[in-house]
Amino acid sequence: MTQQVPSTEPELAGVRNFRDVGGLPARDGRRVRHGVLFRSGHLAHATSEDAAFLASLGLHTVFDFRNAADQKLEGPDVALPGVRNVNLPLSDPADGAEFWKMVRDGDLDQLRGILADGKAAGRMIASYRQIVRDRTAEHSRVLHALAEDSVPALMHCAAGKDRAGISIAVTLLAVGVERDAIVADYLESNARHRRYKVHRSGSAETAYTPEVMELLSPLFEARAEYLAAAFDSIEQRWGGTETYLEQGLGLTAPTRERLRERLLD
Repeated sequence: MTQQVPSTEPELAGVRNFRDVGGLPARDGRRVRHGVLFRSGHLAHATSEDAAFLASLGLHTVFDFRNAADQKLEGPDVALPGVRNVNLPLSDPADGAEFWKMVRDGDLDQLRGILADGKAAGRMIASYRQIVRDRTAEHSRVLHALAEDSVPALMHCAAGKDRAGISIAVTLLAVGVERDAIVADYLESNARHRRYKVHRSGSAETAYTPEVMELLSPLFEARAEYLAAAFDSIEQRWGGTETYLEQGLGLTAPTRERLRERLLD
């Protein structure tokens, strides 16, 4: 029995971008059930009050898509009693220690060199395509786990925007949620109170100038064009969503039906 969560979104002090994915419409007229699928940024900085709230959700599994570098930088997730933690590292759109060091410490000329003239957005688009194309084993594992016993579930990465966003999108595709609703949920990560906090070295006068923030914005925004690139990668590689789910992720008709039973009203 899953616990009904309040309709009012909680204010979590140490966890960014948390939300219940419930309520999204599926093509068959049903909706994603409240209290079974959540998404967020990492849980490493959760306060005791945050942890108590998360524990109250009756979670079965937390899927953490961060890599070792993320976990070294941010720390491990807080332990939630009775909750299974599954770490499935996915490619970070801004992967690479040197790249992130430049984002944190680089001066304006260095940032222009790696991010200006569409390079930042291009990096994001390429990564979204790659995650869908190359991480079928990880997404298959998530969906099969959800179909068997792993709900309620929380999916997160560092910011809860890219790797978690793609994984949530793939899950919603598998249960037949309408594409427009998937995109709308993804774009909710742009709300001011959800956004990942950019950390830069130096004083506020030099580290966070308007030009610096404009250069960084493609990395820290959820953009419809990014998710569209992931969907386009499905079309190019598999010719459509159904073939992607069947052949790419190995989802049989009975498994998809179990997924719908667990996730939809």
